[in-house]
Amino acid sequence: MIRAEPFDWPYDGRLAPAALAFVAIDLQHDFLSPEGYFARMGYDPAPLRRVIPQVNRISAAVRGVGGTVVHTRQGYRADLADMTPYERWRRARSGLDRSQALLRGTPGFEIEAGVEVAPQDVVVDKTCNGAFTHTDLDHVLRARGITHLIVAGVTTDVCVHTTLRQACDLNFQCLTAADACASGDAEIHAAALKMVTVEDGVFGCLADTDAIVEGLAALRPAAA
Repeated sequence: MIRAEPFDWPYDGRLAPAALAFVAIDLQHDFLSPEGYFARMGYDPAPLRRVIPQVNRISAAVRGVGGTVVHTRQGYRADLADMTPYERWRRARSGLDRSQALLRGTPGFEIEAGVEVAPQDVVVDKTCNGAFTHTDLDHVLRARGITHLIVAGVTTDVCVHTTLRQACDLNFQCLTAADACASGDAEIHAAALKMVTVEDGVFGCLADTDAIVEGLAALRPAAA
């Protein structure tokens, strides 16, 4: 089991490596770069960049026991056919209507340099904040027999939390890697993490990277 709050994860002590996936959310140039979408919206991407080492450690630990690593990327079609009128209005309001921000096929859409993506990893592209909305993520996870998710990435309060809530409603057992998530607002980040554990774990558990890596290391003999 992995040391976590409000209880050690998973709750029943049953963690099969083949049933485990790590979902690393939206670690893209547009969010992490000083020249990207997030910075152009007025936020400091530095806290987001700082999670890269933790994400890489968890990815390596999950791969090491035979689990699945999933990376998500958020962005619209290059022809904007999937962009709603509200999103077009919001981009124009922010001065980004003529930009390439969050558009597929552009440099900003790609996963940031330094984030380790292995050949066997799964990449899921999404348009919405939640990684399960209009994507094949649920199908991929079910096809692999995955029942337990470790979730991390950016931003804690938007795409991470939306995906986490969706996963819980779909009956995945979820663990959020607290120090592998980040937001542009420290107060909102802290509140989003606190919400995970309310009502005795309504959205699962919280753990830090050290605890996750340590817990997964104990699975290696079983995985072998």
